[in-house]
Amino acid sequence: MRKYKNSIFYGAVIVVFSFIMYLTVNKGKYLEVDVKNVASDKNDWQEFLDSFINNLHHPLALLLLQIIAIVIAARIFGWLFNKIGQPAVIGEIIAGIFLGPSLFGMYFPEASAILFPAASLGNLQILSQVGLILFMFVIGMELDLKVLKSKAHEAVVISHASIVIPFALGMVFAYFTYTNYAPDGINFLSFALFMGIAMSITAFPVLARIVQERGIQKTKLGTVVLTSAAADDITAWCILAVVIAIVKAGSFVSALYVIALSIIYVAVMLKLVRPFLKHIGNLNSNSKTLSKPVVAIFLLVLILSSYLTEIIGIHALFGAFMAGAIMPDNHKFRHIFVEKVEDVAVILFLPLFFVFTGLRTEIGLLNDIELWKMTGIIILVAVTGKFIGSAAAAKYVGQSWKDSLTIGALMNTRGLMELVALNIGYELGVLTPEVFAMMVIMALVTTFMTGPSLDFINKMFKDKTIKAEEILNETKFKILFYFDKTNAGKNLLKIANTFTKNQQENSVVTALHLVNSSDVDVLDKKYEEKVFTPIEEDAHKINQKLINLYKVSYDISSEIVDVAHKGNYDLVLMELGSSIYDGTILGRLLGFTTRIVNPEIIVDKVIGKEKFFDYSPFDDQTRYVITNSKIPVGIFIDKNLEEVNKIFVPFFHESDKKLIPFILKFIQNNDSQIVIMDIKGHLKTNTFIKEEIRLIEQAKPNHISVLSDVEIDLNLIQQQDLILTTVKSWRNMIDKKYNWLKNTTSLLLIKP
Repeated sequence: MRKYKNSIFYGAVIVVFSFIMYLTVNKGKYLEVDVKNVASDKNDWQEFLDSFINNLHHPLALLLLQIIAIVIAARIFGWLFNKIGQPAVIGEIIAGIFLGPSLFGMYFPEASAILFPAASLGNLQILSQVGLILFMFVIGMELDLKVLKSKAHEAVVISHASIVIPFALGMVFAYFTYTNYAPDGINFLSFALFMGIAMSITAFPVLARIVQERGIQKTKLGTVVLTSAAADDITAWCILAVVIAIVKAGSFVSALYVIALSIIYVAVMLKLVRPFLKHIGNLNSNSKTLSKPVVAIFLLVLILSSYLTEIIGIHALFGAFMAGAIMPDNHKFRHIFVEKVEDVAVILFLPLFFVFTGLRTEIGLLNDIELWKMTGIIILVAVTGKFIGSAAAAKYVGQSWKDSLTIGALMNTRGLMELVALNIGYELGVLTPEVFAMMVIMALVTTFMTGPSLDFINKMFKDKTIKAEEILNETKFKILFYFDKTNAGKNLLKIANTFTKNQQENSVVTALHLVNSSDVDVLDKKYEEKVFTPIEEDAHKINQKLINLYKVSYDISSEIVDVAHKGNYDLVLMELGSSIYDGTILGRLLGFTTRIVNPEIIVDKVIGKEKFFDYSPFDDQTRYVITNSKIPVGIFIDKNLEEVNKIFVPFFHESDKKLIPFILKFIQNNDSQIVIMDIKGHLKTNTFIKEEIRLIEQAKPNHISVLSDVEIDLNLIQQQDLILTTVKSWRNMIDKKYNWLKNTTSLLLIKP
């Protein structure tokens, strides 16, 4: 009886109080006086349909439907453009154009009118502006102002030349087009200044992503171009703020008041607000997460900063950018805060901005050959000013022709930042709808051409006389390996030694061990000796010079990345931790047996976090390192590795060519025999890969064999000591559930 008492109580409560409500309603009818019953000639079904249709047209329901359609379209187009080698952001911009009057509105006008009625665009605009404020806040946080102070003077020269030259050309262009293309009531100064700034903007986020995808972020070229773009971004936004002030004020003299207020605002942010935020950041630096009051303070700073710049007259986006730039420098803090803001801003809000831009962009307005000619001229002026201007400045400061043109191609990337500036100009009435459409096309073309331009430059300046030894001996090769357990340290030392044993004078190997600051029992010297002594003994046996680095950290994952970046290492090695597939069928297939699937990572997959798709099936720490590291990361999976004489390299993707430098290291230092399996036929068609392999064979004959089989032979796998592959190919193997995975030898997975 006891086990039924809850059910009996629940039933009694429902029955008794339902009866009370029934009696109340019946008695309440006698209180009614002069209540008219409006009879309806509609039946119940018709009334329901009318109510349902009315609900569909409710502003909130319509906004939610718009968001659903926009996010789906953005994800689809982003995925498609990734597949053709373009940044996903370009696909998302195209999705905005697609949903606007240029395509969807033109061919499906009724559906477009239902989904995007004119009366609803105000809500969409406000929401997109909120998203942009969050996005610009993230951009400000991701800019490292210390880099601008410490890098070479040449980067600043390139950056400012890449602004001044296109800005001047934009103003000259405005001189010849003002009469026919400027809106009524806009003075020449406003029109000319805005055309200048529109020609001189570089999209730092897109550029940074391209540089990282190309694997040049750690080279001198990558450093110069990233520093130049960061300086360009800050300078361009400051100039844009001045331009907005002049446009709103109507003249330069009257804008001086706005500029004076802006200077006071910047001084307050730098001298008062920034130290205050730094103090709060230091107080919370040891916290694993940020408390809600702390998050509230920083968000309040963001909103207040945006509000002040909006009422001053230089646009809320500048305030958001400034608020991000003055956030505390603590890497862990910025990472946590960016994680809180970035996904919502990028995945949800940013596509709203793209679609709102697309709704404004009516390519159909360019219905005359003269207008298309003018669009071509705009693109020509933009490319001439930015591409050629940046390249010429880079050449002047001493860059090679190849690097100069590469810098020009990258600085010519406009993307999202250009659209932000164009929308500001449109809202201020500086651009007509026709000119706005032309400028949007220019932004798309100049961004889209970046990848093909870089490929063409690489082909044009390909040095066919380079020797394999020259590649290997170009600079010191610095390896950092992080270990938690002693056995893992020994394994990683063995891998590091195979990369460096014949080039001890030209290499550096560092062993890193970190302990959590909460583990007070391991903070003594004896513990450090206990951890490093076995690894030092192994290093002595194989004559490997070794540097030991022992640190106490409150956040081990971010500390690994920080040490790697500050030490300017070329490769980070670490063993694979517990996988998200632990305890699953796939986990047993791969040899993991201890834990269950991490539910947070599964949520990441459902909401479409790109980090999950790129780097599964790794544990949280490994995923953090390979996601945030700007240098190559090697993930070692040990299956009783004894030697590294025979290495198997499956080629699934063209991007696997990034394994070639590691293959060179293995051959040069360990005399390893390499078996490359060309599974998709990329080696046959890619002349770059074929040439690199030929150079290796020329330097060290009879060390590489290439197989063209499409199926991986288990017997061949078991004859190898190590499988070398990229993270992307490893994911491909897991997705296809190859049977040989359960019997595989040790693996080294590289995230280039």
